[in-house]
Amino acid sequence: MLDRTDREAALYRVALCAFPYYPDRAEVDPGYTVDEDIEWCLAPLGARIIVDGVGLRAAIREVITDRGADRQAFITRLRELAAG
Repeated sequence: MLDRTDREAALYRVALCAFPYYPDRAEVDPGYTVDEDIEWCLAPLGARIIVDGVGLRAAIREVITDRGADRQAFITRLRELAAG
């Protein structure tokens, strides 16, 4: 079960990564990878998300890379993980 502080830290990090993202960023900004952003977003959750880690990684990738992504669905998924 995730505590609220960890969940909010992860959500904050996803927002910080989504804001400056643009499709050609990896070409314009050498060394940038969305995978590093995803790992940074997951860091506050630690080992507690191992069971759903793959699905959560995909959801974070979608929120970061797709401006039209359903952010509410991501927030709901994070909340469900917190409920354990």
